[in-house]
Order: sequence, then C-alpha cells, then structure tokens
Amino acid sequence: MKVIDPLNPIPKYLQISTWLKELVQTGRFKKGERLPSEMELSKICNVNRNTLRQAVGELVAQGILRKERGTGTFVTSPSMPVKHKLNRISSFGDDLKEVGLKEKTIILKKQVENVQEHVAKTLILNADSQVIAIRRLRTGDGMPLIYEESFLPAEMFKDILKMDLTGSMYKIISERFNTVLARCEQTIRAMNLKGKVATCLTLPENSAGLFMESVTFNATNMPIEVLFSYYRGDKYILEIELGRYRIRENHINMFAGE
Repeated sequence: MKVIDPLNPIPKYLQISTWLKELVQTGRFKKGERLPSEMELSKICNVNRNTLRQAVGELVAQGILRKERGTGTFVTSPSMPVKHKLNRISSFGDDLKEVGLKEKTIILKKQVENVQEHVAKTLILNADSQVIAIRRLRTGDGMPLIYEESFLPAEMFKDILKMDLTGSMYKIISERFNTVLARCEQTIRAMNLKGKVATCLTLPENSAGLFMESVTFNATNMPIEVLFSYYRGDKYILEIELGRYRIRENHINMFAGE
C-alpha cells in the first residue's frame, strides 16, 4: 500500500493525516474504534514513528482522534460532519439527531449588558438600552462544535436569566414567553477562529471556521434576538435549499420589445 507520495511537496505527516481522516469519514474506522498501533501504522505508511505520531497529533488537535495512555488511539468524531439546514428555523439538537450525537450545552456566561452599537441597530434599540447576553458552548458527544453569543432585549426577556438555558433557546422563547418565531435572516461568512472562540472550541489559533449572524423576528416583524454562531469548519457543513428558477420580469419585458 502506498500512502506517501514522495513527489508530493506536502509534508509526509500531513499526507498521512489526510489519509487517516478519509478512513474515518468514509466509515472504515467508526466512532469509538481503536486504530492499529503506531508500529503497525508506521509500517503501513513506511515512515518512522515520530512522523506517524505527528500525523496522529494533527487529528487529535482537530478532535477526530483521541489518545489514551497505555490503551491506544481511538476515533472520536462522527464519520460524517454535522449538517445545518438553512430552509427553516431549527435548533442545535435537531442537527445532532441527524448524525446520532448526544447534545450538551455549557453556559459560559449569562448577564445583563449595555448594548453594543451593531446589536442595538439590529434589534432597533436605543444606544443606552440593555440586553440579555448569553454565551454558550454547544457540544456533541463531548466534542465542542459551536460557540454562541445570543443577545435579547432586556425589557422583553429579563426573566430568562432565571431559567435553564442548556436546551433550545427557540423552545424557551416560544413556550415560556409565548412568542411566535416567524422568520430568521442569516448572514454567513468564512473566518479564521481566534482567541477565546478557538480556545473554547479546543482548536489551534486561526483554524478554519464558519460565522453566522442570525436575526430572528416575531409575528409582528420585530427583531427579538441577534445570535452570533461560530462553527468548527472541520465538523459542520451548511445545507441550503433553493426554490425554482424564475426569469425576472424586466428581462421578459426587454425581450418582448425586440
């Protein structure tokens, strides 16, 4: 078996880590399974054990593998990435059910804060208003997947700080505050994860990630929540469903006049 291409300028350890990652993602090694020993993998890849350890260490840092002293190296990540569908308002728990992961939410901080300029503008609040700020870490089977910052108008949701916020915020807002979540506008961009976000997600500085800003509106078209979500780029994919293509009316009129 030829794992390493000597003509490839990519370092050997990265070629091996890519190969191992593909074995996990295609289901060859399933979650919870132990990999062959370092000695066996070194022989398969025809490299020394230091190079092999460097390759494994790369996947441990990404949360795909974990090493247990005296026992071996095990697969920790799901064979498929978590998928978030953008055709409806859905919760983190809905995403995890699709891939069979156990949801857990860690509350990092919840408090009343003075509103930031961008949040004030988005929620249509005065500059001296206050908001409920809730910062959470969302995990699947113990693996950090999303770092979230949620902002809600303090006057509307002051009692939320007394509630258990380890579940779906959408469910709490809907049921406990009798609020209809009518629609949500989302803006997505690629980014490098840094600082506290990278630390919370147990990733190296500048790891690839996705940032989503979600603005949720009630039945009277008032914005009630701004949510900043930072997704691990190696664990999450976003799926968008589009409707039928239609020719714009001005194009039709232009052709009709010829």
